[in-house]
Amino acid sequence: MPSFMPVEPTETSQFQTNATDPGQQLAIPARRQELIFFCPLNEVADLFSILAGWLSGLHGNSTGRPLLEFPPEFMFGVSTAAYQIEGGWKADDKSPSIWDVSVHKDPCWIANCSSGDVAADSYHLYERDAAMLAELGVDFYRFSISWPRVLPEGPGRGGARSAAGFAYYRRLIAQLKQRGIQPFVTLYHWDLPQYLQDLGGWTNPLIVDWFTDYARVVFEELGDDIKYWTTINEPFTFCWFGYGLKTFAPRVNLPELGVYLCAKHVVLAHAKVYRIYRDEFKMRQNGKLGISNCLHWYEPVTKSLEDIKAVNDILEFQGGLFTSPVYSKAGDFPGIVKEIVANKSAEQGYSGSRLSLLTAQEVEYVRGTYDFLGVNHYSTYVVYRNATAANRTSNAVYGLAAAPSYLDDIGVGLTVDPKWLKSPVSSTSAYFPSGFYKLLTYLRKKYDNPPLIITEHGWPTAAGLKDDDRIKYMRGYLGALQQAVQDGSDVRGYAVRSLMDGFEWTSGYVRRFGLYEVDFESARRVREPRKSAYVYQEIIRSRVVDPRYVPSNYTTIKRLQL
Repeated sequence: MPSFMPVEPTETSQFQTNATDPGQQLAIPARRQELIFFCPLNEVADLFSILAGWLSGLHGNSTGRPLLEFPPEFMFGVSTAAYQIEGGWKADDKSPSIWDVSVHKDPCWIANCSSGDVAADSYHLYERDAAMLAELGVDFYRFSISWPRVLPEGPGRGGARSAAGFAYYRRLIAQLKQRGIQPFVTLYHWDLPQYLQDLGGWTNPLIVDWFTDYARVVFEELGDDIKYWTTINEPFTFCWFGYGLKTFAPRVNLPELGVYLCAKHVVLAHAKVYRIYRDEFKMRQNGKLGISNCLHWYEPVTKSLEDIKAVNDILEFQGGLFTSPVYSKAGDFPGIVKEIVANKSAEQGYSGSRLSLLTAQEVEYVRGTYDFLGVNHYSTYVVYRNATAANRTSNAVYGLAAAPSYLDDIGVGLTVDPKWLKSPVSSTSAYFPSGFYKLLTYLRKKYDNPPLIITEHGWPTAAGLKDDDRIKYMRGYLGALQQAVQDGSDVRGYAVRSLMDGFEWTSGYVRRFGLYEVDFESARRVREPRKSAYVYQEIIRSRVVDPRYVPSNYTTIKRLQL
């Protein structure tokens, strides 16, 4: 487990004095409040863990406090996804993905009627991308493989492999390795081949075999050069938004069943791929595998037991549904999820639970199939149980939902604290580093301290090179991460999302996540470093988060050029 050593902050002529970031280097008071109460819930220990974390006070440091140093083995990186940056949607023999089809069928479903047809054009500009990674000094680059780019013709091992598709990824990997950058590959980041969606996609149990066959091909073709893999990225997001809400591709409207069918097939597919890699490839390739889950933190709107239980429920439905089967000691879907869905299904007249249950054999098959847990974290939400007018504020993310549905099963509403700093382009992206600390502490206690890699963490802004809010966000949350590690969490790496601006799903190009700005009006998709790129570069170089560092003339600093 990495540990941090305090070092005194230093100044050079290149640094300027800057006001201390109030979110930087959060400190945990030595004495913590404890609240003892009697609770008739099945998962009392989880509630105590949540309550203890919620009551823990966090505050900023003074400028004179020694900075914490990241250890030599701690990895810094950046993250992207194929559909968001590659473009080349029909280059060579690539077949359409569900995003290609959904966007082309209804272009103005996306903000400004945008598409990912060209995006940042990384399919052609990968050398510039690799140079940018070298400029930053990152240890790893997390990118995804486009399934329809490498297996364009059909499911199973019988489908012809695309020589051009795999050649692209080999060229990219070669560029990374020449610069000493570790490739970190995601097998699935939402761009399912349309030919598989035509057969039901993630609601069809055969997806477990289709995904396994695809993964085996990628291991055979690229695995000798890859030491870190995430099997599936944010299953909560694509299962719910894609198969429950109809807001993401493939836009299937199954609010009462879609997320549960998808969840079962995701954890089985992940487990089968993990076992195949362990049994067939690990001895030779020596890589590590995990799944990257979208894990928010939640604060109760009041101190009532009702709202604290609401926090527990949404943690289990949103994160636990995809995490507990793999990472908990007992395996299986969370008990509270099984109980609530079974009870509501009976009330609604179903003959059995709408949750697609795992058999005892499947529970054992899935349990423990990991080398690390990938954590994608962006923000914290405030949770309320009831739907009174007082709680339905203008900041509401969503309220209580119609039944039967996944949202109704959770039975909570979400909002954000109006006092928190928010992104100018996303009212639900809020600055609350304490929530990140609490999440990491919760994962340590609930899942017996698994190795964690922060596989995505980012802040959306509008276009422009000066992104001080992103810098504040990065520093504050890295400070929270450092404190969590000091308190025992086994966090081994951190990736900013994103290396560069890309296609942000239904937001198109309105929300910018890149350390590098991309000019989407330019045929050459010119990339320019934002102020945050230089700040992240300095964090990696110095291995400390110094709130006083300000890059000098950041718009004119010389950069590596091709």
